[in-house]
Amino acid sequence: MAYDPEKADEAVLAPLHLCMVEVSPTTRAWKSFRWESMMRPHERGLIGDPPSKAKSVTVSAECVAKSTRLFEMLFAPAS
Repeated sequence: MAYDPEKADEAVLAPLHLCMVEVSPTTRAWKSFRWESMMRPHERGLIGDPPSKAKSVTVSAECVAKSTRLFEMLFAPAS
């Protein structure tokens, strides 16, 4: 099945909002998605390097803002 990787990345970033934790001075998110889905945001500088022994990745300020916006857009209750 063909799919749009950009849309898939947005689908990963939106729920990533739910598992973000601020660990001063950085924000981290638990990683539980397919590696390929995590690598594209890493390559764009949105998250830290996913292939590590850590169970979480660092999250850029841009990623926090984008994932929050996407989460609200996709999952906010209808008014």
